[in-house]
Amino acid sequence: MPVRPQRHKPVSPATPKHTTPEQQRGSSNERGYTYRWQQSSKGYLAKHPLCVHCEQQDRVTVATDVDHIVPHRGDMVLFWDRANWQGLCHPCHSAKTAKEDGGFGNARRT
Repeated sequence: MPVRPQRHKPVSPATPKHTTPEQQRGSSNERGYTYRWQQSSKGYLAKHPLCVHCEQQDRVTVATDVDHIVPHRGDMVLFWDRANWQGLCHPCHSAKTAKEDGGFGNARRT
C-alpha cells in the first residue's frame, strides 16, 4: 500500500522581525473591539446616524462604522472617550484608516 507523503509545515516565525503586521497588532478582541464595543458603537450610531465626512460634502449617507477621530493606538482611555468618536460610512472609514496607516495594504509607519 502506498504511503502518503508528509505535508510541509512551515516553522512559525521565532522573532518579531519575521512576523507580519497582522500578527504583531493582535486580534480585534485584544485591541479592545469586544462585545462591549459592539454594543456601545451600535448605540452611538443610533444617536449619530449620518456619515460626518459625507455631511461635510453636502451628501447624506448612513454611518455604518464608528471611527476614532484621533487613533487610539492601544490607549484604552482614548479608545472609550466618546468625544473621540464619529460616525462614518464604510468607504469614508476605509479611506481615512488607509491614509492614517500609510495606504491600502501597508503596515502602519511609526
